[in-house]
Amino acid sequence: MSSLFGTAVARAARRSGGLLALLLLAGAAQAGQLRAGAARVEITPTDLAALNPMGGSFKGVHDPIYLRALVLDDGHGSVALVSTDLIEVGTMDAVRQRIAREVGIAADHVMIGASHDHSAPRLGRVTPGALAHDGGPESDAYSAWVYDKMVGALKQAKAALRPARLGSGRGQVDVNVNRDVYGAHGWGLGYAPDAPSDKRLGVLKIESLDGTPLALLLNYGVHSTVTLGTNEISGDLAGAAERYVEDALGHGVVALWTPAALGDQAPRVSRPRGGDARRSDAVAYDAMNAQGLLVGAEAVRVASTMAPLKTDVRLAAAERVVACPAKQGRNLMADMKQQQVDSVPLRLNLIMIGDVALTGVSGEVTNAIGTRLYALSPLTQTFLVSIANDRIGYLPSDAAYDQPLFEVNGSPVARGCAEDAIVNGLSDMIRAALQERSP
Repeated sequence: MSSLFGTAVARAARRSGGLLALLLLAGAAQAGQLRAGAARVEITPTDLAALNPMGGSFKGVHDPIYLRALVLDDGHGSVALVSTDLIEVGTMDAVRQRIAREVGIAADHVMIGASHDHSAPRLGRVTPGALAHDGGPESDAYSAWVYDKMVGALKQAKAALRPARLGSGRGQVDVNVNRDVYGAHGWGLGYAPDAPSDKRLGVLKIESLDGTPLALLLNYGVHSTVTLGTNEISGDLAGAAERYVEDALGHGVVALWTPAALGDQAPRVSRPRGGDARRSDAVAYDAMNAQGLLVGAEAVRVASTMAPLKTDVRLAAAERVVACPAKQGRNLMADMKQQQVDSVPLRLNLIMIGDVALTGVSGEVTNAIGTRLYALSPLTQTFLVSIANDRIGYLPSDAAYDQPLFEVNGSPVARGCAEDAIVNGLSDMIRAALQERSP
């Protein structure tokens, strides 16, 4: 301990009046040896009845879907990230409390998300006032089964903790496109290549001290809707990217997809509409694999350039719930039945891994908000994670409310709340975490 740091600790101890404050401050100011463990479990349902969130039942399974778990520990505490190949998660409060009891990781240190894969079921129930695809008893039964799998995967990952090191970086990949188009009948969904679109791919790499890859986290803003319309279960674009990374790196590495600001971002190539269904399905799966390969290959390339990797890493976590005034959606899908409420809970979550901030938001954040957050965040390595611990609906920027965009119609939040709550709220949470770990 340096004399300067020792003096600061001693002063803090005198102000607090005891040895306990001295020990707490000394422990909090030191980075710990990072340990990491990861696990992957299959969550493909065996009974496909009434599980298609777009309506009805799936007719079959094209490729399996998975739940992936990552546990990190710095000697002072643990955090957990769960990524699922599903369309969305409802409120995860109850299962996070269960994880705290059964796995020993505090509920506010757990971030659970979905890749927003439209060819897969949903998890949990809709938050009152939210605009999401709710499920019935079949979905409840599937969710309960997945929760058991989730807890088991986290226990497995925690049991596999080993000394590790990590690095982070960003690449560029062009498989997304803005989908808000103005045409003869007004605003609709389409292909808008000249509209804003963030091509950055965030990558977090975790490996053992001997260089064996343990996990790779991918963060990118695009809807996993390439195979929408095949009526078959698939991991879609995100699943194809995860599969590429896991196959390319080997060693049992776990690739976790996290959706960035994807609210107004579609895949460049999706399943063709009309024509012969079998041919359209074949094109969809080719497009899924091709675009997933591009993302996965770029993630592997970015990971290969990271040096030096850090072993002494501080972990921190926080969460905040903002009650945003509710608004009623319009022009919605038939299964989106919004409850009448005065406010909708916007959940913000933060997991700090050294100088990397994973910022979770409980909805589909649009490109403009993500861009503003990255510009104002205190940390350059800030990754925005949409659909974290809940999905209340679309979260457009304040300026977007001037047009009847699909994302505005599908937002349960009144203008003037979500954008500042996300950008300022998450930035404040990062600053507070940085101040808490300062000597």
